[in-house]
Amino acid sequence: MEYHVATTGKDQNPGTPEDPLRNIQTAADRAQPGDVITVHEGVYRERVNPPRGGASHEQRIVYQAAPGEQVAIKGSEIIRDWNRLDGNVWMTRLPNAYFGGFNPFAQVLSGDWFFPLGRTHHSGAVFINDEALNEARTLDDLFNFSHRGWFAKSGEYETCLWINVGEADPNAELVEITRRRTVFYPDKPGINYLTVKGFTLSQAATPWSPPTTEQIGLIGVNWSKGWIMEDNTITHSRCAGITLGKYFDREDALIEYGFNAHYQTVQRVLARGDWTPERIGGHVVRNNLIAFCGQAGIVGSHGGAFCTIVGNVIHDIHTRPLFSGFEQAGIKLHAPVDTVIRQNLIYRCNMGIWMDWMTQGTRITGNLLYDNRDQDLFMEISHGPYLVDHNVFLSSTALLDSAQGGAYVHNLFGGAVRQRAEPTRRTPYFKPHSTEWEGEGQVLDGDERFLNNVFLGGDGLQSYDVNKEPLWMDGNVFLYRATPCRLERDALHLPNADSRFAICPDASGLSLQMAFDPAWRNRNALPVTTKRLGKTMLSGQAFEERDGNDILLDRDYFGILRDPSSPTPGPFEEIPDQSPMRVWPPCPGVRAHGHRALQVEKYEQEPR
Repeated sequence: MEYHVATTGKDQNPGTPEDPLRNIQTAADRAQPGDVITVHEGVYRERVNPPRGGASHEQRIVYQAAPGEQVAIKGSEIIRDWNRLDGNVWMTRLPNAYFGGFNPFAQVLSGDWFFPLGRTHHSGAVFINDEALNEARTLDDLFNFSHRGWFAKSGEYETCLWINVGEADPNAELVEITRRRTVFYPDKPGINYLTVKGFTLSQAATPWSPPTTEQIGLIGVNWSKGWIMEDNTITHSRCAGITLGKYFDREDALIEYGFNAHYQTVQRVLARGDWTPERIGGHVVRNNLIAFCGQAGIVGSHGGAFCTIVGNVIHDIHTRPLFSGFEQAGIKLHAPVDTVIRQNLIYRCNMGIWMDWMTQGTRITGNLLYDNRDQDLFMEISHGPYLVDHNVFLSSTALLDSAQGGAYVHNLFGGAVRQRAEPTRRTPYFKPHSTEWEGEGQVLDGDERFLNNVFLGGDGLQSYDVNKEPLWMDGNVFLYRATPCRLERDALHLPNADSRFAICPDASGLSLQMAFDPAWRNRNALPVTTKRLGKTMLSGQAFEERDGNDILLDRDYFGILRDPSSPTPGPFEEIPDQSPMRVWPPCPGVRAHGHRALQVEKYEQEPR
């Protein structure tokens, strides 16, 4: 059955195209496995709490925006009753009953590994014309702000809000405040096999989401199986945009035990008994635009296992570092077992991709990352195997490696590669392609493979010169000041090469401008296969596809077949005669939609 929802509808209607429902939640309450909910043009200010899921991939419940129609679901409300106080500061008073059982301006952000930096932060937010304002430290600061912002104080009966919007009149502009904790999120776990497609989802007062608590996002799965989130625009979450993570646990949040808090969380997840590929994870996050989130674009603890994250544009994540912590990135996953992160564009974030604890069977392939403040990729406290191949990493720091058991193959590293040993920390590993515990151990300072990569900047692989454990390095190309590790005896080093590059946007995507050199092909690099990569030292596992088949890296970043005997180092098999080269979107089926809505600036780097 198909239910229709429209802003002109009534919840007493049957939900037909002629007599639609008014609220999405009403349709959700009626929908059964196999049903479709089609939402028509307009803005819906509600939180969708699906009470049930589908029965299988074939009998799922589909929530979709009507084709060709703009449908927004917002966790905010419009506020128009503002009174000028002094200068550019305005005020309004709201009874606490206005917020119901959840008042985001009375909720203080806190949690494991959340660092407030000496001040209070609330989960609420204020927007003017879809732009988020910063929360002021004090009311006096707001009056003294040279830029726009807000401050709130919630008492027993009412909440007072002050805003500084510069020369603007807030009663003549679109001013919204968050009223709901989330926009699309089930209260209970086990709501499986949902599709959410084609919506704009925005402005939620989400809480901080560490790996040791229930992870509530603007949209989230709450410990479920088999969701598909595709073709959505997800913006302005106070903390996380999409959560693929953990359930509620009465023993959540054990920060007094330091890093042991997460170790205990892992033990409780395993003891629970339902963290299996048959019951949890397996989500598809595809072709979404995710932006302007205060903590993470996509975050997931354990529940992000067996997933596919493909074709997303993620940008402007944690770019206003008013608070700090350990869980911020475009994509931040704990235990991404057999998860594939493919062909995503991630830029202007604090960090691009952060894989933390128990990264095993994971593949990060064909992604484009640039202009990320800290690093493009952070691999932390894992034993592998995991494969990082055919990516373009162009931020000042391309890779921070605090793990083992990885293979870095056919990547373009435009920034520094750093190794940071973590010899005192232990983490579990599992039997291949499962979450069945097999053992645990400390992270060694080696067991890494760098094959057929191109290095443009930083020090190349010099940080691995001090390693005591085995490393495998071959077929790499080093330009300008980037130099090989002492273990790679026959590396191609071109010290006079021009290593400058730029990302150049236009209306249809992004191009890479740099000096491509046919000499790279003279490296005589060898093909990379499961057999050549060998097995990880601690877990003793092979580098395989998640279905257990052998890996054969026979196609490049664009899907072009590689030379079967001597592939070109770096992500591109064909060296162009001239620059620039179009790099986004990388292939048909991956959208460039992020660049239609944004003013993307040219990004360029001089030799470092």
